[in-house]
This record gives sequence, structure tokens and C-alpha cells, in this order.
Amino acid sequence: MSSDTITEPATRALEDPAEPKVVPTRHYARWAAGAAVVVLVAQFAHGLVTNPVWEWGVFSDYVLSETIVRAAWVTLQLTAYATVLGFLLGTVLAFMRLSRSPVLSTVAWTYIWVFRSIPMIVQMVFWFNLSALYKELGVGVPFGPVFWSVDSNTLIGTIGAAVIGLTLHQAAYAAEIVRGGVIAVDPGQLEAAAALGIPRLRQIRRIVLPQAMRAILPTAGNEIIGLLKGTSVVYVMSIGELFYQVQVIYGRNGRVIPLLLVATAWYVVLTSLLSVAQYYVERRYARGADRTPPPTPLQRARRFVTSVRKESA
Repeated sequence: MSSDTITEPATRALEDPAEPKVVPTRHYARWAAGAAVVVLVAQFAHGLVTNPVWEWGVFSDYVLSETIVRAAWVTLQLTAYATVLGFLLGTVLAFMRLSRSPVLSTVAWTYIWVFRSIPMIVQMVFWFNLSALYKELGVGVPFGPVFWSVDSNTLIGTIGAAVIGLTLHQAAYAAEIVRGGVIAVDPGQLEAAAALGIPRLRQIRRIVLPQAMRAILPTAGNEIIGLLKGTSVVYVMSIGELFYQVQVIYGRNGRVIPLLLVATAWYVVLTSLLSVAQYYVERRYARGADRTPPPTPLQRARRFVTSVRKESA
């Protein structure tokens, strides 16, 4: 019997109109929700374009002005200083908290508890008025004579006070982020390293932290983005960062809405850049667990362009 004879009944069965047809499920609620969302987005976009209160002309005049660009640079500097110093101090605090020494563990826990309990704006005002509490800062014997001292206002200026406040506040949260990442590492890794005679410091630097980074990075990236926006609280210290300069400008010309829109646009751009950087850093540290990571958006775009060119050729 030929193969055509064998497959003929099956072919007729498939072509028989009496046979039931497979009909995909209709998601009417999903379609209705999608249509409603599209209508709302369209209304919002229409309002952005047509509402004269937004004053897009004023926005375009100020969004790339020298004053605003300089203020955005100050915001980035404050974020960078507080991020680096805060995570360095936070890493030390995290390992102090994980230490078997009750003194180190208690001090680290107390620090984290205190600085997470006090609002950032209160800390900013406190550090701004540090000279009222300590007129001079010096080096000497504890509870004894001072060998060298300097006026606190001279040593710690306004920017310095802001960096100190942001760093100490950030360190409390960074400590818990790092501690959570270290705890996530399999304890057997340390036991194996200790059995091989690897020094403790090298265990932490070469074994624990590289593995902990996969758990640390997502939360740390979110915390850094929050810090970028949180730098706006230093306006109480009259530092010329982004939000303070926007306030100064709309205080003079009364264009509140377009100037707030300028600040919003800059914060969106800066946080987007940080999100892109976080994506690539996470991708780098995921290489040990994922041998073939998924392609990046840029790689996908290149592949799409290449495929289109091949099809059109």
C-alpha cells in the first residue's frame, strides 16, 4: 500500500467541514481594558500638547540653559560622592554587623538603626549647623591635649556638609543591602575556601563579594536612583543643585509649571542613564550563572537591521 493511500483518510478528515474547528479564546475584558488605557494615554498626551499652562516655550528656553545644566552637574556630583563613600562605609558596616565580635556588631546595628530612623532633611539641617555644636575640629590624644585643630566652617563647607549628610544616610541603607547579598551566598563556599587555606580577606574579596553582587546590584541600583532624587533635600542648605535652581528661577519669573517640568525632564534623563548603566553592570556580573546571556537591546536592533537587509537583498 502506498503512502498516499495511508494518508488519504487523514487528509479527508482534516478537510471535512463537519469536524469541529479550534477557535482561540476571546479576551473581551482584556481588549476593553487595553482600549480604555489607550484612550486615557491619548487624552493625557493631547492635554500636554494643547494645554497652554505647560508653556512649552518657557520649557525650551530653560531646559538646556547654562544655569540648569550646571545645577544638574552639581546633582550628579553629590550623587556620585554619596554613592561611592556611602557604599564603602556601608560595606564596612555590613561586615561589622556580620562579625562575631559583639562590640562591632552592636555598633554597626546601632548606627544603622539611628540613621535609618532620622529623616534625611533633618540630617541635612543638622550637618549644616555642625559649627554651632563643634566650633573646632582637631587631632590629639583622646580625652587629652589637642595637637592640631581647625575651624569647622573652614574644614567643612556647605558642599562638604551635604556630602557628609548624604553619605552617612546612604551608608545605613547600603549596609543592609550588602549584608543581604552576603547572606545569600552559600556558606559552603566559605567552608571550601577555608579548607583550601585561603586567607579570610581574600575569601571575601575573591569569593563572597563577586557572588553577592548578583543579589546586591538590583537593590543597590534602585537605592542609587533614589539617592539621585533625594539630593533635592539639600535645597535647605542653599546649594545650587537642580531643584534649588529651579525654585530660584520660578521664584523670580513666576513660571512654576514649566520650570517644574524642566526639573522633571532632567530627573527622568538622569535616572534613565543610571538604569542603563545598572542593566549592563548586572549583565556583567551574571556571566558566572548565565553562560549565554540574552542579547542587549542594541544587539537585538542590529540583528533586526541585518535580517531586514538580507531579506531585501
